Amino acid sequence: MKRKLPSTISKFLPPVIAIVIFLAVWQGVCMAGWVPSFMLPSPVQVVQALINDFPLLASHAGVTLLETFIGMTIGIIVGFVLALVMDRYELLRKALYPLVVISQTIPTIAIAPLLVLWFGYEMLPKIILIVLVVFFPVAVSLLDGYQSVDKDTVNLLRSMGADDRQIFRYVKFPAALGQFFAGLKIAVSYAVVSAVIAEWLGGFNGLGVYMTRVKKAYSFDKMFAVIFLISALSLILMWIVKILQKKFMPWENLKNK
Repeated sequence: MKRKLPSTISKFLPPVIAIVIFLAVWQGVCMAGWVPSFMLPSPVQVVQALINDFPLLASHAGVTLLETFIGMTIGIIVGFVLALVMDRYELLRKALYPLVVISQTIPTIAIAPLLVLWFGYEMLPKIILIVLVVFFPVAVSLLDGYQSVDKDTVNLLRSMGADDRQIFRYVKFPAALGQFFAGLKIAVSYAVVSAVIAEWLGGFNGLGVYMTRVKKAYSFDKMFAVIFLISALSLILMWIVKILQKKFMPWENLKNK
């Protein structure tokens, strides 16, 4: 009989192998000299740049994360309230939903300069841009969750004397949690990137500011280092969302066992 690998190992082994192969090929290409090192630094050079500049990167990352957390908090609140209003009042849903969709057709890179122009180079325009990016997946996922509730269940609760608040608390909100966390995973990945894009266009601190400085100095090893750091921060935030999902949806853990 073949022995099966533990579930944790079998889950993480394939992506780890893929990443190792990718880095090995990248290192091999750089060592062979197929691409000039000033255009494509090797993974070893990127790691060295990350280590050498880590205190400075950590300082800039702290500013970007602060902007991200503030913007995400406000964006989640706005999305939650908007979804609640659109679910409760059909007329408002018909009026607001197209506007919500249209707000996402505006390219982030296009609106970011306007926000910097209107609100200056401090933290406010970055937070506003993050809110604009985060509220949409939160609002849409929650609204879909609320609308997916079985109407017979709602009618049964109403016949037993339940009011709208009780129906929301015991039926609609639990039913929408799955979609909410799915939308939140998308939102957190966009949030960090949006903060960096806003920092590109004006600011005094943050990973985006750091990127513009090293780009002008043609320090592409440092450029790749900050790209890796941004990716790592996004993955960590998504992992935190996954942990929160397991905590607030314990019944899903029972299904997976």
